[in-house]
Amino acid sequence: MNTEKIIVENIKCHGCANTIRKEVAKLDGVKDVVVDVENASVTVGFDEVVQNKGNIVARLTKLGYPEQGENSIKSKVVSYVSCAVGRVSGD
Repeated sequence: MNTEKIIVENIKCHGCANTIRKEVAKLDGVKDVVVDVENASVTVGFDEVVQNKGNIVARLTKLGYPEQGENSIKSKVVSYVSCAVGRVSGD
């Protein structure tokens, strides 16, 4: 199993963290997702035979949480929607 810590943009609260955990966990081969809101990081444990960091970063970006330094207006807007969904769906 491989573990990657990814520093991301736009994490604001537990709603963001809920969405990230649920959506990244859906990727094949992902075993564990830990979101640290305070440090804006996502640590993902995954089977490197089935999954890779690039796909995980792509999923995060699609949700509005791109890697640090890759932010855009679109990502910011999308992150607000992802955050709201995470707040509504809860844990």
